Amino acid sequence: MSGSRTALAGAVTLVLAVALSGCAEEKKAATPQLPERTCFGVFTRSDLEPLMGSGEEVKEDAPVDARLTAERRGATCNVYVDGKGRVLVTAERRPLGQSITWPPTDPNQPAPDPLPLGDKGIVWNTGARVALTCKGSTDSFELELGISGSVEHMKPGTSRALFTTLMTKYVDAAKQQNQCGA
Repeated sequence: MSGSRTALAGAVTLVLAVALSGCAEEKKAATPQLPERTCFGVFTRSDLEPLMGSGEEVKEDAPVDARLTAERRGATCNVYVDGKGRVLVTAERRPLGQSITWPPTDPNQPAPDPLPLGDKGIVWNTGARVALTCKGSTDSFELELGISGSVEHMKPGTSRALFTTLMTKYVDAAKQQNQCGA
């Protein structure tokens, strides 16, 4: 009988170990809690959730807004989960008429698609960029906007639609914050 008790005890121990490791995996796989609004106040929690993956600690490194001036020529928002970069949102102000060229994307990845926003736009599997002319009440300038993010935990084929939606929202907010068309 002692042999069957030992076997039973071993089986119970194994079941508990597997169950406990499952709990640890579930805890580790939790979606981190984002602030209600992020990246210059543009995006909501649900906007960026698909790019977050799993983790515990979210840190946002960004100014309050993306309002640019002759003195403040750029703004960057980084969102980190457990110290790993998940989202990068940028805005850059350039002199009017300056040509904007983007470096080629990874040749091992599908080519970017045109994005019909601003004067020029592209979207690819891990991000989007848009260039537009901002005509303000006192001066005009070129505004280049970018969004990129970590997509390895997203369903394949869904990231371009997400980046198109995010960039559409970002272009509208950046125009408003920079008083384009005022």
